[in-house]
Amino acid sequence: MFRQNFESVLCFMSYPNRRKMIALLIEGKVATTLITILILVNAITLGLETDPEIASEFGSILAWCDRAILVVFSLEIALKFYAYRFAFFRSGWNIFDFSIVFIAWLPTSGAFTVLRTLRILRILRLISVVPQMRRVVSAIGYSIPGMVSVVGVLGLIFYVAAVLATKIFGAHPDQNMQEWFGTISASAYTLFQIMTLESWSMGVVRPTMDLFPWAWAFFLPFIIITSFAVLNFFIGIIVDSMQTAQKLEVEALGIDEEGQLTKRDLIELGNKIDKLANQLEKIKKIQDRS
Repeated sequence: MFRQNFESVLCFMSYPNRRKMIALLIEGKVATTLITILILVNAITLGLETDPEIASEFGSILAWCDRAILVVFSLEIALKFYAYRFAFFRSGWNIFDFSIVFIAWLPTSGAFTVLRTLRILRILRLISVVPQMRRVVSAIGYSIPGMVSVVGVLGLIFYVAAVLATKIFGAHPDQNMQEWFGTISASAYTLFQIMTLESWSMGVVRPTMDLFPWAWAFFLPFIIITSFAVLNFFIGIIVDSMQTAQKLEVEALGIDEEGQLTKRDLIELGNKIDKLANQLEKIKKIQDRS
């Protein structure tokens, strides 16, 4: 019996099984939750280090916490590389984590000090942990083609409007007109300010209307098209992309939303199975008596 147990332990702890066990361990819920908490704690400590008073009073404690968390992160990367070997680099998130940990181990003097502060970027790994955040990032990726098209249309509108503004308003010798619409680049920048509705009325449009009373007929349609219509296009594209990302995620998990069993359905199915088992038991008793 002892020999059989010993051989089973050796088989379980063999090289392939050991790597698989470590992979399951570091990808498990407990390890993922622990790493997530450490990422948040590390982000807080790095933020506290920016305060001179806190850094002077608790600098050694913050440095100790930062070093301890960095050791845990390094151990996580080492275990992942041991479990997956070169397949470790097939995941973009693994490469990102490896880069951040590598930068954190660089010397803290000279130009490397700036690179070491990039450890705060590791908090972005929360995106891969939280499904809702991951869905948002996926939606942004799916929306890029549509957004590029909208940006292209917006660029054409800006170019046409900038040329018209330069020809119409930039020809006036007024100093403000020359500053705002003297060149096509100045016109484009002024129109961008108007699109963002930053001091568009009192800062640009009304002074322009003092010289060109009909200028409102140019600026109002431009604002309506660029600020409201195009913004709604962006929102619509992102919403549609989020629905697409959620649908693809459901398909990847193999879940049929229309045919998915609810808790109530499972309870009803269990009751039916119990009734069927009771009927079979009664039939068996009758056969035994006969």
